[in-house]
Amino acid sequence: MKLNRETMLDLLAEGKAAFEAGDPADSCPYDRLRGGTEGQFGYRYWARGYIDARSAAEKTRPPAKASAGH
Repeated sequence: MKLNRETMLDLLAEGKAAFEAGDPADSCPYDRLRGGTEGQFGYRYWARGYIDARSAAEKTRPPAKASAGH
């Protein structure tokens, strides 16, 4: 894996696609602890893409109705 901007953008898109597909956050195919430099790079940007997609979805979701609290 080349550690460059193009790869970073691909990893961001891969993480976003995983969120949109309904995959759980821990489904990242990169190992940040044992993957060496490439694994850390992959994990960092895949996770950032996943989190960005999740945050965008939360912003567009309608607010929950308040309950009476009884």
